[in-house]
Amino acid sequence: MSYLAALAKYDTPTVCNVIELFDVRPRNVGYMDGSIKSCFPNLSPMVGYALTSTFRSMSPPPGGAAYGGLTDQVDAFADLPGPPIIVFQDLDSPVAAATFGEVMCTMYKSFGSTGLITSGAGRDLDQVRGLNYPVFTSGTICSHGYCHIPQINVPVTVGGISIEPGMLLHGDCNGVTTIPQEIASEIPEACAELMAAEQVVLDYCKSAGRTPQGLIAARKECGDMIKKLENRLRRS
Repeated sequence: MSYLAALAKYDTPTVCNVIELFDVRPRNVGYMDGSIKSCFPNLSPMVGYALTSTFRSMSPPPGGAAYGGLTDQVDAFADLPGPPIIVFQDLDSPVAAATFGEVMCTMYKSFGSTGLITSGAGRDLDQVRGLNYPVFTSGTICSHGYCHIPQINVPVTVGGISIEPGMLLHGDCNGVTTIPQEIASEIPEACAELMAAEQVVLDYCKSAGRTPQGLIAARKECGDMIKKLENRLRRS
């Protein structure tokens, strides 16, 4: 889908601001809280569809081997409408071991995944950094414990929000948000318009001879442009 590549050109806060303009959900929902942080903030934005799973590592799996479920995850990639983002809910409390490492991330990326999010921890960060594969975690732990995947394609809770299988996600150094599918294709163009409006104020602040009165005028021009955009998006 061409709009996925277009979405990846914009930072996640700008995407969030545009979602607000559509007024399709409350402004304080739909994005992950500060417990989920980017391990590699310098990477470009991540866009894809949630392949959800649960995770445990405190105790051995009741049946099967450690890392059971990995092949089932990869098999499920084909059921998504676009590139997968792996989303894990770590069910252990406290988190006992790392959800992922170099081998898992290499495998996921080689089959088309654009990133990974876990409410648990990660490891092998130097090696994963070399893959240019975005990962988001609540921290790091050096061991994988009794790593196993009890469930795949189930609703999970990560970063304070519920993630359903197949949800469209966008994430960068600022955090991760969900994107309502019904407005997804309209967001890139709206991002460009919103940034153009904000640039009016940014350019004024960098200009010579700045005055409070001039700033008021620049902010009004910016606000008028955003309001016009908002009215159009809500009508659509």
